[in-house]
This record gives sequence, structure tokens and C-alpha cells, in this order.
Amino acid sequence: MRVSILDDYFDTLRTLPCFGKLSRHEVTVWNDHVEDTEMLSERLHAAEALVLIRERTQIRAPLLERLPRLKLISQRSVYPHIDIDACTRLGIVVSSSLHPGTPSHATAELTFALMLAASRQLPRQIESLRAGRWQAGVGTTLRGKVLGIFGYGRIGRVVAEYGRAFGMPVLIWGRAESQARARADGWTVAQSQQQLFETSDVLSLHLRLVEATRHIVTASDLARMKPSALIVNTSRAPLIEPGALVAALKAGRPGGAAVDVYEDEPLLDVKHPLLQLDNVLCTPHIGYVTREEWDLQFSDVFDQINAFEAGSPLNVVNAQVLRGRKR
Repeated sequence: MRVSILDDYFDTLRTLPCFGKLSRHEVTVWNDHVEDTEMLSERLHAAEALVLIRERTQIRAPLLERLPRLKLISQRSVYPHIDIDACTRLGIVVSSSLHPGTPSHATAELTFALMLAASRQLPRQIESLRAGRWQAGVGTTLRGKVLGIFGYGRIGRVVAEYGRAFGMPVLIWGRAESQARARADGWTVAQSQQQLFETSDVLSLHLRLVEATRHIVTASDLARMKPSALIVNTSRAPLIEPGALVAALKAGRPGGAAVDVYEDEPLLDVKHPLLQLDNVLCTPHIGYVTREEWDLQFSDVFDQINAFEAGSPLNVVNAQVLRGRKR
């Protein structure tokens, strides 16, 4: 099959062991990010299979309708960036492993790295040393601080374990099923979402972005946080009500934030409000971006391509398309 891979910024996939799974295919890898529909349709006009790196590119009907050879979109995780209805109408199979029960240790590690970097003011301290000014202030320690985890799933569970290793009391909140799992694992569950925000010294978001969780963190929630508290988001930006985080940080509740995700990505506007605040640590959505994590993820993605070619598609999101697959 003719396979096109979008948005491999540093040409990493070719260097991973899993790339060998595509040896039978004609593969084109694109290293830049393009949003223009005309340009994308020219690049992908011959593609029979399209590999996406998470949500870096929006795949909507105007583009799909200009790709008559496309038979398969293969990716991993959730797919709000893909027009599933258009794919079904056009006979394009969407395969996406949702990797149930498989934690992203890479994202959990970055989450805790952000907590440490923010609490110890590492960016400021590093910049001060580079400027010849020695120490730039006094940070805080995590031990003894309450770690609130909103969403006890495959990543939240790992972050909770990291928190325990650092001597942090852990408080969990989430859906009823998440609360039950947390209790079964021996964790303390908050009495309410309000208590989670009021009590946490560090609060980390680990929810999937679905309609039920979109804007689930409100301005009122943030206003309940301590002036000394830190909120960490390595999940999805729209979990927080639009504009609420910047306003809350300016108002001083919470006192700081560490953010890896944004409403619009890639974030290239150096004047973005979050980048203008001294009490915010920002990283460019790198939670899942490690060589080990990518080899794990794209092994699944490439397996889906080979399974499709063999006539036995895996992890099909729009199964109805299989009953009348095009071409």
C-alpha cells in the first residue's frame, strides 16, 4: 500500500524498530506541519493509507473528499480531529487502538517533571545561572503536599504512585467508576469536585476529552484553589473552561500552572496569554513524545495497516464501513 505519515517533525519514526513493519509498503513521511487543504490534498493524492500522529492535523470532509484513493486512516488514541461520519460516507476505514489498561509512562513522567520544575522554579533558576546571577529565588518541596488527581485512569493511576513515592498525600476525583477503582486500590477519594480543588496543593488533570468532560473545570473550580497551589494539565486544554485558566492565574488562584496542551496546536504565537505569565511553565505537547513511547504506539498503528491489507482490519472505529467498503 501507499502509506503517508503526517507531522513527523524530527523524522523519528524511520529510526524506530517498529518502522520495519512497513517494509512491504511504499512509505512517504512528511516532516513539516501543513494545515492548508489544497496543499494536503496534493501531498496525499496517491495515499491509500494515512498515518496520523495523534491530533496534529485536522482530517475533515473537505480534505477527505479530495482523496479518492484513501482506504484507511491508522492512528492511536482518541480521534476528535477526524471527521468519522465523512470517513464512513466515503468508505474510509478508521483504525485506532484506544490501548485500554496500557499506561503512558511517558506522559506520567512529564507530569511529575512539570510538578518538580514548577515547584523548584527550575526555568527561572537555570536562566539566572546562564545570565551570571546565581540563585533566583526559593522554591517549595513536594513532600507533604496534597496531590489531587482529577481522573483516575491509566495515567492518573501512575501519577498517583509517583506522588506516593514522593511522600505526597494523594486525593482522587473522577467518574463513579474511577472513584470505585481508586478506593479499591487504597486511595483516598474526595467528597466532591469542589473539595478536590479546595484541598489540593498540586492538582493534575488526567481526563479523556469527550463531550461530558469538555470544560469540566470551571472558573469557579479554579477560584477555590489555594493561592499557593499549582495546576498541571498534560491531558487536553478544553477540559478547562475557555479563558478561565489565564484569568484565574492573573487573579492569584491558583498561584501557578504547568501546561503541556493548548486549545490550538501547534502553538506558535509567542504572544499567547499563557506564555506571557511568569507563574506558568509551558511545554509544547511532549507528554507522549519519547522514543520508547512512540515505538510502543506506532507498533500498534503499523499493525493496523498490515491487518487491513490482509483483509482483517483491527480496532475499527466505524465498523459499518466494512459492510460496503469502497474501491
